[in-house]
Amino acid sequence: MNDLLLIERRNGYAVVTLNRPEALNALSEPLVARLAETLETLEADPQVRGLIVTGTGRAFCAGMDIKELQDPNGPLSRPGGLWADGTLNPILRLRGFAKPTIAAVNGAAVTGGFELALACDLIVASSAARFADTHARVGIIPGGGLSQHLSRVIGIHRAKELHLTGNFLSAEQADRWGLVNRVVAPEELLPVSEALMRDMLGIEQAMLVSYKRLIDGGYALGFGDALAEEARTAKAEANRTQADDIAQREDALLDRGRTQAN
Repeated sequence: MNDLLLIERRNGYAVVTLNRPEALNALSEPLVARLAETLETLEADPQVRGLIVTGTGRAFCAGMDIKELQDPNGPLSRPGGLWADGTLNPILRLRGFAKPTIAAVNGAAVTGGFELALACDLIVASSAARFADTHARVGIIPGGGLSQHLSRVIGIHRAKELHLTGNFLSAEQADRWGLVNRVVAPEELLPVSEALMRDMLGIEQAMLVSYKRLIDGGYALGFGDALAEEARTAKAEANRTQADDIAQREDALLDRGRTQAN
């Protein structure tokens, strides 16, 4: 039996691959527990400064395992289903992951798989990717934040279209709607995702974590409160960087800009 997750540690980051291709990487109870445990381990690992999540086969993740959905004695028969124990909710763990995360969506991201992708900081989609929320059609209320998160990304009217129809959204349309950062050819999915990760890891680690925390914290607040939080954080961090360090970083930034312009 294949391992449910493939974990590859690269130079400063990890690639975690859902590995149930025969089930379209559906979230079974063992996979949920394994993923939650893995995320906890990787977040605590100082050698892992970032994370890429992807899937094997034709799907990124097809959501909850249909066989478990149909089992009256299965995990979904418990109040709260697989999400009853918040410590075992990989979507919440991924959303709260302190370090930068990228969803490399290789195929269908459906319902719980859609939530998993949205929990990441960036979404890079293969041209073969598709997104759908089938909660309403199955008759289940989301437990991973999809009903609230999606509208904040693409707007409430577009979100309602997806929530209340269950229709699939193509990678190209997802790009036009601002759901994904970019769409690439299937063979470019991991190379582009890894290049973006390396770009982020070129930033000093404490700043990377602090800035991500500030963005995520402000996202959950009203605009005025978010601005106040930024001002408070800027004041608290003001004395942590020396002027000479800033000058050196500005020189490096100019050099980088010249390289990118070429």
